[in-house]
Amino acid sequence: MATTTTTMTMTAPTPAAPMPVAPLQSRVTRPDKPLPAYLSEQAAKTVRTPFDPAKHLDFIPPQKVVTMKDIGLEGHGISPLAVSEPFRLFTNEAIEQFRAEIFSKPVLDNYQCSSSFASNMIRSYAAEYGPFAYSVWHHPKVLEIVSKVAGVDLTVAMDIDVAHINVAVNDEEVSASAAEQQQKAAEVAGNERPVFKWHYDSYPFVIVTMLSDCTDMKGGETALRTASGEVMKVRGPSMGTAVVMQGRYIEHQALKAWGGRERISMVTSFRPKSPFIKDETVLAGLRGITDLSLLYHQYAEYRFQVLEARFREKRQMLLQNWNDTGKFDLEDTRSFIDGQKRHLEDLLKELVPYPQ
Repeated sequence: MATTTTTMTMTAPTPAAPMPVAPLQSRVTRPDKPLPAYLSEQAAKTVRTPFDPAKHLDFIPPQKVVTMKDIGLEGHGISPLAVSEPFRLFTNEAIEQFRAEIFSKPVLDNYQCSSSFASNMIRSYAAEYGPFAYSVWHHPKVLEIVSKVAGVDLTVAMDIDVAHINVAVNDEEVSASAAEQQQKAAEVAGNERPVFKWHYDSYPFVIVTMLSDCTDMKGGETALRTASGEVMKVRGPSMGTAVVMQGRYIEHQALKAWGGRERISMVTSFRPKSPFIKDETVLAGLRGITDLSLLYHQYAEYRFQVLEARFREKRQMLLQNWNDTGKFDLEDTRSFIDGQKRHLEDLLKELVPYPQ
């Protein structure tokens, strides 16, 4: 009888991901300025409904993508994709449901935070107070779409980073005349200021979804720094569109937009689905904006899951190899153990002591 050989393929070595810069805060900090009342007032009027892919998804594949080769980083990361252009993903009804959860009283009371990178964020709420958002980003159809655009099978990284929200509101622009807004747009074109500083992400991939009406906005592009130091821009999104980016390996920033009252974006983070693809998720950018006990729990739990899958597969290979050959592959086994040792060492480095 023919014997089937089991293989466990680990990704080939590639350049290591740069280390993200940590926010200045060591603990979760509330924003200094409250959000405008209209956000919660509008949210309260929305009738909540569960996620229905037939009703809430409107996927149109991106017409263009930027590859890692295009920006001089071929061979870096876990996929050839660097970033997609904005592509249609959600209906307006879906956006209303997202916003209804985000700006509900329990979420605003408990999950707002601020950092040296962004003045107003809402995060870690979805598992408890965001059933719509949580269902969206764990749904097989949505995971299939994100993976298709990314060029690699992905899964949600951790529940704490399902539907992270960046909020920028400028009420002054609402009262500005059209001429004043055009003047501001011209000024920003000559001196483009970021809404988010240059940074690398903590996770391999992110998908950024726009939750605001961008009809009258100017700017708002995503800027990427190429290997040569040049800056490449990807056009800004519109409401209901999304961008998939391999942000762990690309230095990038969101440029400031003008001409609109608000810019609210949703960021959900992903890691490789296969436990045998390298995963360079780190916590430097997350510690100051996340409850550390919850962060460490979710990080350690999924890293242990990866180890569990690898050891289970390796045990099956070891048994099969012995049955097939009657010999123990010492070199391969030592190499495997060394790889898992590095995995544990990386985990240990991320679990730094709690701040005093």
